[in-house]
Amino acid sequence: MAKFQVPSRGEVSANNQEIFDNFKKGLGMVPNLYAVMALSDTALGNYLSFQNAKTTFSNKEKQAVNLVVSQVNECHYCQSAHTLLGTMNGLTEEQTIEIRNGNASFDNKLNTLVILAKEITAKKGFASAESIDAFINAGYSKGQVIELVFLVAEKTAMNYVQAIAKVEIDFPLAKAI
Repeated sequence: MAKFQVPSRGEVSANNQEIFDNFKKGLGMVPNLYAVMALSDTALGNYLSFQNAKTTFSNKEKQAVNLVVSQVNECHYCQSAHTLLGTMNGLTEEQTIEIRNGNASFDNKLNTLVILAKEITAKKGFASAESIDAFINAGYSKGQVIELVFLVAEKTAMNYVQAIAKVEIDFPLAKAI
């Protein structure tokens, strides 16, 4: 099987070098999974545009989606990254584990988001009417159902890149569940 090496700054295009510099300024590092995306001259920039698109969901809600989607898609790299980011956005480590298990009993509204995100991921979009209705009845909108599909798709893309590239996890490891 082809091995994907994490490229250094000097091994990527000028555009991706600029993105690497921005990562270094903001995070102090270029995460391995983002770096491997820079093997393509366009994928990293396109992915970052998708990831950073405007959303009506809070950072905490986005991290909950990222956690449950990464769990369903069996991406330990993203589980680890989003456990860290989740705790930076108001979740406890115990809550991140509960979310990865598909629930958020500590917050009823967030619970409906986690359940629907898990179902969209596991059933490839074929979520039940009951889960969609529960989500809307919890205070979310029909527009946010559509937005959630995009968040699931964005994280699934990253999970799939990791499934193929199998880069070393450069975040504190998420606990196995």
